[in-house]
Amino acid sequence: MTKQTILHDRHVKLGARMVDFAGWDMPVQYVSIIDEHKTVRENAGLFDVSHMGEIVIEGDDALPFLNKIVPQNISILKDKKAVYCQLTNKDGGIIDDLIIYNIEHNKYLIVVNASRADEDINWMALNKPGFDIRIINQSHNYSLLALQGPKAKDIMKKMGIEELPPFFSIKRDEIFNINVWISRTGYTGEDGVEILLLNEFAGYMWDKILEYGKEFGIKPIGLGARDTLRLEASMPLYGNDLDLDTTPVEAGLSWSIPKDKTEDYNGKAVIEEQLKNGVTKRLIGLKMTDRGIARHGYDVYYNNEKIGTVTSGGIAPTRGDNIALAYIKNLPEIKVGSNIHIMIREKLHNAEVVKRPFIHKHNH
Repeated sequence: MTKQTILHDRHVKLGARMVDFAGWDMPVQYVSIIDEHKTVRENAGLFDVSHMGEIVIEGDDALPFLNKIVPQNISILKDKKAVYCQLTNKDGGIIDDLIIYNIEHNKYLIVVNASRADEDINWMALNKPGFDIRIINQSHNYSLLALQGPKAKDIMKKMGIEELPPFFSIKRDEIFNINVWISRTGYTGEDGVEILLLNEFAGYMWDKILEYGKEFGIKPIGLGARDTLRLEASMPLYGNDLDLDTTPVEAGLSWSIPKDKTEDYNGKAVIEEQLKNGVTKRLIGLKMTDRGIARHGYDVYYNNEKIGTVTSGGIAPTRGDNIALAYIKNLPEIKVGSNIHIMIREKLHNAEVVKRPFIHKHNH
């Protein structure tokens, strides 16, 4: 049986089409993916992302433990600040991508992907010996709502939150007398917040946000638009663009790996070698110049030779064309502007390598 979030019955009542996503029964769309996508780009959308996992790491060795399991330098993560990073294995492969929040001294909140929560906790447990820490899975106690779009700030203000936390930060606050954590990271390329709160208050909060947001054109948004929004913003999706056979360097995430971190971490030798000497495969962005959509798993060709595979692809409603992310052999002659081909239904279709992200992000 698929798992359900606390808000499941509300989605059904709103007419959502429900699908299985990472073992959870989730709304893929309420009305139309394109309409929901444009709502987030132009006004504001409310997402139920309660399927995401929340893990707390606390104890005297919380900092050295986190520094061992991720390439990011957690030592520089100040109080209430957040950082994007990857959970790597011994070969530098990505077990998951995470956001880590420093919520108080020796206590960190980690938000993980729904499909990877069990694997993440297992890997953390395997790395725990020798560290004085506790790994606490809070996923089933909390719900997570994401309010995204240019009018998110106005809706929050109307609900009594005058000041949003700075980008990639988190703060404790109260909305309608309910204790919440408000963070500001996002997965859409738009500004907005995530509201983390105990399950018992999630239904009330969902209803109130939709009520208070009505004058700003808010709509509930499904996973379909979440996918097109994150693809336009070139944000990777675990299981598509990131996996155990791919390192952060190959995934184009070198910006999230400090060059001067002294602590050893899982996969450090492989990652440092790639930073120094380059990689054999890399992630590119492309747009279709022929009709057709480059979907996950389609082959990429250059000069009639197969050079890679599409990992994420679809329509880009904001741009009005079809875009994709793909891993290809690291050939120096392929750069922005190069023409490549995608095999769609046993026929090669023209595409062009383009810069990522596909849209200009609108954060702050």
